[in-house]
Amino acid sequence: MKVNKMHNINLSFVFGLRTIGKGHSAARKLCSAINVNFPSKTAFRHLEKKIEHVSNKVVCKIMNEAAGEVHKKNNFYEVIQCGVSVDGTWKRRGHLSLNGCVSVISLDTGKVLDIEVLSKMGRICLKKTEDSISHECEKHVGSSGAMKPVGVYIIFERSAQMRKLQHVQYYGDGDSKGFDAVKNVYGENSVTKFECIDHIQKRVGSRLRKLKLKQKGLGGHGKLTDSFIDKLQNYYGIAIRSNVNNTEKLQSAEFFHCCSNKNQPMHGQCPVGPDSWCKFQRATFHGKMYVDTRKG
Repeated sequence: MKVNKMHNINLSFVFGLRTIGKGHSAARKLCSAINVNFPSKTAFRHLEKKIEHVSNKVVCKIMNEAAGEVHKKNNFYEVIQCGVSVDGTWKRRGHLSLNGCVSVISLDTGKVLDIEVLSKMGRICLKKTEDSISHECEKHVGSSGAMKPVGVYIIFERSAQMRKLQHVQYYGDGDSKGFDAVKNVYGENSVTKFECIDHIQKRVGSRLRKLKLKQKGLGGHGKLTDSFIDKLQNYYGIAIRSNVNNTEKLQSAEFFHCCSNKNQPMHGQCPVGPDSWCKFQRATFHGKMYVDTRKG
């Protein structure tokens, strides 16, 4: 009983350190600081492998259950075509990270359907032993930035066999590399790309700020100020949501609305009705007078 109790303490200790991204070196420092014997590197690695084995089993079980929910929503067809949100992340910011992860989330349930972890490091490869020569290396070969398209392709390719799902609707953050890797994975142009409106809205603000820095004379009072960029960005997002199937109308509505002023109102392109994002059109619907104080 004593042995099991000590084992559980060590297991919890290792699990806690790995949860916050720390390893054996951090364990040594912590134990030394509080005057406690620390586990050897071999023992630490042994406990890591136990945690990894159990974690993988739990993750697979949860993702299979999530896939089952998608099947249930679609009347249990053999292979379901569904939409997923795709994104990648790295251990460190920038494109110098050694480790990365790609995940897909179901649009029907909001649950993770699959993940793929990639690493440019191989522990066995670093060892000068016979095992390091004969083993089949699975580390990522290429740049850190290329981890996302590689991970996305791996997930999409195995989706039909592992989860009985085809991810035919790709919702991303605007990065085309991931989509280009999988657009023909189930057949020619079998995957359709959709973009998050929030990401498009954010890019508008970012590019306008870059343009202001690059082009002298655009900034300043009464011109392209940061507050005006924020306003353009917000109106652009609202206009997209109001005119999803008419891009020309949304562009003209947002442009003329922002150019409107108290002397020259230009709200003819804005959507009408009580739910309009345009205050002028809302006031007009309710038979009220809207006083515009903007100079334009």
